[in-house]
Amino acid sequence: MAVWDIARQPAREQFSYWHDVICQVFVPLTPERTVSAEGFAGLVEARPLDTVNRARIRSQPQRTLHGPKEVSRSEGAFYFVNLQLAGRCLTRQGSNESIVEPGQFTVVDTTEPYYFDFDSQWRMLSFRVPREQISARLADPRRGTGLGIDGSRGIGAVAATLMRSLWQLDEPAPRPALGELERSFASVVALAMGAAAPGDESPHDGLRAAVLRFVADHMGDPGLSVATVCRRFAISPRLLHKLFEGAEQTFAETVRTMRLRRTVHLLADPGRTETITEVALRHGFTDPASFSRAFRRQFGVAPRDYPAAHRDSASEDGPRTHPDAPR
Repeated sequence: MAVWDIARQPAREQFSYWHDVICQVFVPLTPERTVSAEGFAGLVEARPLDTVNRARIRSQPQRTLHGPKEVSRSEGAFYFVNLQLAGRCLTRQGSNESIVEPGQFTVVDTTEPYYFDFDSQWRMLSFRVPREQISARLADPRRGTGLGIDGSRGIGAVAATLMRSLWQLDEPAPRPALGELERSFASVVALAMGAAAPGDESPHDGLRAAVLRFVADHMGDPGLSVATVCRRFAISPRLLHKLFEGAEQTFAETVRTMRLRRTVHLLADPGRTETITEVALRHGFTDPASFSRAFRRQFGVAPRDYPAAHRDSASEDGPRTHPDAPR
């Protein structure tokens, strides 16, 4: 664990040392004094997990700015998940502004400006999470940032409990196990952000959108399955299937349809050089016969006949796709 004890510096140097420390441990920040005092005591303890960095902080009243200038100087993109332990923090990011009380937490996005205002001595746990780990689980990467999220009930309580437990975790663990913990943490935080944000979107909408993006990015993987998606998002198969309740298709049907829609555009391309079998294999179909059957059910024509049907349709009514192709 790395520890920076600001009080060990000469009083006249403490505030500038504090500035240097928080920029080193977190991201470029500009603190401002809000009370007159000779010194500026504070303490920062930091320790990494795998890709997530944990910190425990205590300090004096202040305003802290991560404005446009600081954003431009930042290296990497992160979310900070901050659990307030003592004192209050006025947090502002975008159009959201909240007073975060002890027991609540807030999430801020380092790719956008944000502002903290601590009105008394304060303590917090802060987790720096690579942005993609959480944004990939949100329909809107800004949804839920800058809000005070209740850490005493519901999904927020699960996230707050995880933060306290993860901070206390100090025994060595295999890297795959740490990765699983980080994915679980990111999933819970994303769900809490979705639940706290105003609007009609349910907490599961963002997760379903993230699952669909993952499927689109890994469509060619024949091993793409319920198990691999659940592992990636640290969710149960039951929750994955629940995400698609009320939709027109189940998860498995959605994956198959997405793959077929990708292949149909390739088969319609007169300049393609791949065989039908190669197109099928590249999009996760391991059996050409099953691909042909699925294609016929979806589009009403065999894959080998689709280019001609597509050309006939286009010649009759102008440049358009086959009537059964996705729009």
